[in-house]
Amino acid sequence: MTASRWIRPEVYPLFASVGVAVGICGMQLVRNICSNPEVRVTKENRAAGILENFEEGEKYKEHRLRKFVRSKSPEIMPSINSFFSDPQ
Repeated sequence: MTASRWIRPEVYPLFASVGVAVGICGMQLVRNICSNPEVRVTKENRAAGILENFEEGEKYKEHRLRKFVRSKSPEIMPSINSFFSDPQ
């Protein structure tokens, strides 16, 4: 009964969007645990205390996606926006 209620073609987009959201959250969690300079998982790293690693923090903050997006205009559809807003 429950399977026939939830596993229908109309529900597939909901499953897909929730799956993408869970995937993004999982990716961010793994990124923070593995490469964030402020997260220390092992006991030896936690015993080090507060470190002044500005270079490592800058490397974590300036990741590839941020570098790629920095040179782009903050518009979703720049060609359509320029078509309707720029005078001919």
